[in-house]
Amino acid sequence: MNFGHRHPALVAAVTEQLGRVTLVSRAFQSDRLEPFAAALAELAGKELVLPMNTGAEAVETGIKVARAWGYRVKGIAEGRARIIVAAGNFHGRTTTIVSFSDDESARDDFGPYTPGFDVVPYGDAEAIAAAITADTAAVLVEPIQGEAGVVIPPEGYLRRIREICDEKNVLFIADEIQAGLGRVGETFACDREGVVPDLYLLGKALGGGILPVSAVVGNTDVLGVIRPGEHGSTFGGNPLAAAVGLRVVELLQTGEFQERARALGAHLEQALAPLIGTGVTAVRIAGALGRCRHRPGKGHGARGRREALRTGCAGEGHPRPDDPHRATLVIRATELDWAVEQLKLVLGV
Repeated sequence: MNFGHRHPALVAAVTEQLGRVTLVSRAFQSDRLEPFAAALAELAGKELVLPMNTGAEAVETGIKVARAWGYRVKGIAEGRARIIVAAGNFHGRTTTIVSFSDDESARDDFGPYTPGFDVVPYGDAEAIAAAITADTAAVLVEPIQGEAGVVIPPEGYLRRIREICDEKNVLFIADEIQAGLGRVGETFACDREGVVPDLYLLGKALGGGILPVSAVVGNTDVLGVIRPGEHGSTFGGNPLAAAVGLRVVELLQTGEFQERARALGAHLEQALAPLIGTGVTAVRIAGALGRCRHRPGKGHGARGRREALRTGCAGEGHPRPDDPHRATLVIRATELDWAVEQLKLVLGV
């Protein structure tokens, strides 16, 4: 939710649409779907948009598209298509997705697992190159691994993946569901390296924190391999979702939120950097997406953390969830400063 709590422009778009038509099936065309798809395609510099509901649905759709492309375009023998993924990934919790997860809590006791995936270390582009075979249809990665702890890959990682995929005739699929749409200070996290993937997988912020909205975005030569009737979603692209998605895209077109994320990230990084060595072992910041790693055993422990949070939440000057300022900005610099002060209390600094 990159746009704050109850952003007035998003609330207005949903409220207006609620007075017209809402959750009808995609079988009934609305006047909201085409503008939404066109705007999102333009934002991504692509030709086609396939709307879904949740992030996991977008990932599952990307997998299906990659396999279909592998068979119908690349010429991989039926049933042999493989997709390369990265260790430490988080793409969702459906049975296919957890099949290539190394997170035991997401994977254990949910087998048998779906075959067709090869896992390589995250951040190692040459490991991707080495894993590619004639049966490889796609490389699926997060430009920044969010759930794994805001793991930012080495400079040039995404560019090298793009080069490898071009050389080997393999699709590059970027899961931008968590890091994309303004959160890291660019419209897409891939923009940090000037890279354009074959497919964008989008979600989370696309619904503005109001509705579950996701989409797969790509060009006709890739996304167009899906034939009528082969894939879809009853409520994917419904009028309500399309209305809020269109307004989200319009907000992103101004560049305001991207700039805001960059400024907030720089502010937070400057505030956290002096804490390294006091119990903080690393600070990883990409725009408004960040993580501060804490050494176990340092500070006042769970009781101290609870007390710091209790004190902070009860303190004056920190707005309630219905504060109108939260509707227009993700967070304020003063709130970031407050959060850093609470961390200092926990660390005993």
